[in-house]
Amino acid sequence: MPQGVEDGSAQAQDPASVPPAAPVGRIGTTDELDELLLGGPRTLSARDLAHRTGIDLETVRVFWRTLGLPSHGDDEVMFTERDAKALTMAAALVVDHGLELRTVVTVIRALGHTSDRLALWQVEALVEDMASRYGLDDTSARLLVLDRLRDLAPLLEQQLLHSYRRQLAAVADRYAAEFGHVRDVAVDGTRLPLARAVGFADMVSFTRRTAGLGSTDLSQFVQRFETAARDVVVGAGGRVVKTIGDAVLFIADSPGAGAAIAIGLADAFGTSLDVEAARAAGGLAEGARGVTPVRVGLVWGRVLSRFGDVFGPVVNLAARLTDVADPSTVLVDAETAQVLRGDPRFRLTEQPPHDLAGVGEVVPYRLEATG
Repeated sequence: MPQGVEDGSAQAQDPASVPPAAPVGRIGTTDELDELLLGGPRTLSARDLAHRTGIDLETVRVFWRTLGLPSHGDDEVMFTERDAKALTMAAALVVDHGLELRTVVTVIRALGHTSDRLALWQVEALVEDMASRYGLDDTSARLLVLDRLRDLAPLLEQQLLHSYRRQLAAVADRYAAEFGHVRDVAVDGTRLPLARAVGFADMVSFTRRTAGLGSTDLSQFVQRFETAARDVVVGAGGRVVKTIGDAVLFIADSPGAGAAIAIGLADAFGTSLDVEAARAAGGLAEGARGVTPVRVGLVWGRVLSRFGDVFGPVVNLAARLTDVADPSTVLVDAETAQVLRGDPRFRLTEQPPHDLAGVGEVVPYRLEATG
């Protein structure tokens, strides 16, 4: 037992180990957050918004619904002056910039969907941090995060704005490099517009390896996988499209970059710390932080990019190739193998044919680095 607890003597505590007392009542904190985040109190209903902005009530409803936020009636007082300003700016995209209403709805839906996930992701990360640092139960950690948001929200907002601008600039750079030279060239409208390397990396035995994990261990396990996967993909010049449970979908702008990413993922997760073995050895948390092998499928082809996702037959084919790949290996289809065959960095080995669900018979090739 630590000295000072056993003998009753007073002992200074590390300030970082002592959380500030969470408020007993939440009303004041909520009002303060409204002032900070929403620009003031909620004084307007949907009907008031329509009258204030000169926008019909149905469009107000669509705007709010598209953001993914709940509404309980046209006369419920739930909006602020800042909501009225945001609605007016959204309408200006149609009136002043000539965008179709359905396009504006898509843009707003993208914001709502992404910011909903982002806000939840960040707040849950803060909850985990507070619980870990201060030894709090989940409820106490959430109340402390609520109290801390007044100080943290402005910093998070600035980071979001900076990240968004950098991502928008990166998209502009890619478009300029890829399409800047074809402004006056006829384009075949019958094929999908973007040539991309599309890859899936799927964790092996995810269900077995995570069975019985508590929330902290499972969070560490999944976070380690996603962080490591993103580091490999971005480090080799690709982009993570999304994570899907125990798999990650990535794209790259060239076949070589896609191949380098695929091999990098197979190598990065090439060793495994089995959760069951770790539990038996009394090291569950360490096992949860370990990596697990992945199966990788890669296809070079054309895709459609919409809603922050990619679509097309090559996406399905890449996913199906992971079903027949061995752990820590990469499979490509015959067409992709042909594209990569002249690159001295890679070695391709033909595999037995496989009948892939929804695709048909495919002759896969195992992709490896020559170095």
